[in-house]
Amino acid sequence: MAPVLEVRNISKDFFGNQVLKDINFTLEKGEILGLVGENGAGKSTLMKILFGMNEIAETGGYGGSFFLDGVEAHFASPFDALDAGIGMVHQEFSLLPDFTTTENVVLNREARKKTNVFSLIFGERLETLDRKEMQKTALEAINRLGVSLDENMLVSQMPVGHKQFTEISRELSRKGMKLLILDEPTAVLTESEAETLLKTLRKLADNGIAIIFITHRLHEIMEVSDKVLVMRDGLIISNLDKNKTSISEITKAMVGREVKEEKREERDRKLDGEDVMTVEHLWVNMPGETVKDFSITVKKGEILGIGGLAGQGKLGIPNGIMGLYGAGGKVTFCGKEVKLNDPDWCIRNGLAFVSEDRRGVGLLLDESLEWNITFTAMQAQNKYLKPLLGGAIKWRDQKTIEDVTNKYIKELQIKCTSSKQKAKALSGGNQQKICLAKAFALEPKLLFVSEPTRGIDVGAKALVLEALKKANRENGTTIVMVSSELEELRSIADRIAIITDGRVEGILPASASSTEFGALMINAKKALDKEAEK
Repeated sequence: MAPVLEVRNISKDFFGNQVLKDINFTLEKGEILGLVGENGAGKSTLMKILFGMNEIAETGGYGGSFFLDGVEAHFASPFDALDAGIGMVHQEFSLLPDFTTTENVVLNREARKKTNVFSLIFGERLETLDRKEMQKTALEAINRLGVSLDENMLVSQMPVGHKQFTEISRELSRKGMKLLILDEPTAVLTESEAETLLKTLRKLADNGIAIIFITHRLHEIMEVSDKVLVMRDGLIISNLDKNKTSISEITKAMVGREVKEEKREERDRKLDGEDVMTVEHLWVNMPGETVKDFSITVKKGEILGIGGLAGQGKLGIPNGIMGLYGAGGKVTFCGKEVKLNDPDWCIRNGLAFVSEDRRGVGLLLDESLEWNITFTAMQAQNKYLKPLLGGAIKWRDQKTIEDVTNKYIKELQIKCTSSKQKAKALSGGNQQKICLAKAFALEPKLLFVSEPTRGIDVGAKALVLEALKKANRENGTTIVMVSSELEELRSIADRIAIITDGRVEGILPASASSTEFGALMINAKKALDKEAEK
């Protein structure tokens, strides 16, 4: 019997830059393949080939071939892949924000009523939607996932984890699916949500669906996969049996070297100096991350961590202070009252922000790396400009722009063809590094970073955290870091504030035990459970 998927000698280059070289593997019915590799290893490009993404054809196609159930496949678009039984959940969301869960799940496959007089006379253009049938289809898919989603909620009002489950439900609702590709599906999920998803994947596999599971969370690979494919620099380095390998072996194959676990850096310094920022009774109207009454004091030169369960408001704090969502209360920075709801004021006065939404907020996707890294500093601070005609006009200082861009490409080890490459051509992890470089180029006094290592590999994660520590250590930059990864916060922060229901549940030194932090989060969970019972 032929495998569900057989890949033979797949190769791909982008304008002379070879990103895939002689890729070969098979995937059997009901098998889960864990696909791992550093950002830029070629994983997403390979999946785009399998899913018939337009950018592959637009950049010269690919070499080699692949077969579904023993028949060679040729996809002109993702619609061909969907018709062939392949579903894919991309790393970045592809939902319509003003549509409900149900409408997104059944998009382009809506059930219709054919009984009205006008449709009988004038055809399907005058058919009406069968909303009961649509809701039934959506709920069946949601129930297969084993999660609780409001089928009538607008995507724009959802917490980020619910958006991910909506994406996956959409694929599960398709009939005849034989292969499901998941690109970093747990990156935006809480620990409990991730556990639920992993159990669902195992059930789907038991029902005969083959799955390609891409993630940087190697413990999840070990938990759910049958075999592990390791990619590096466009090549398959290892094809491993999950039961005969280990996380350390996979990590070494991914990066070509031993990667030590990030440990907390003992920081022998006092934090009783001057206050650089004081936040009093902050509220932020960010859908899914509402802040209700947040107060805290940030010490000059510290690294303050902000953690907590998903949907409790931690993401809303920097978004509100930096003016991306409506906010109120009082924030004082370096002796000045911050003009809330005014991003320009924040940047001009020494604040910077690396958003959790790198594609929607952080990047100019169709512009060069040079433009991405320097544009905000040029616009808000008149940096990287040179005076002409005695200062009457200012023009871009191209030499300085190239120098600073190449500096950050080198320091952050950004994988790219040159500083002229467009941001959209980079892998997700390298895009994240560009967002960080853009913030560093502003030379801020205080830098907010939100989920800075979400969806990036172990090697890139270590580089990002080290870059933040270096900016704090060498430049004196005060850093406020929001993260869902408690151990990551403990490895870098001086203090960590746990957020519950839009407020500070408690603040502990990073050296406090996991049990103490867990107790704060459990209190949050108990409060949520009680609220749900009412």
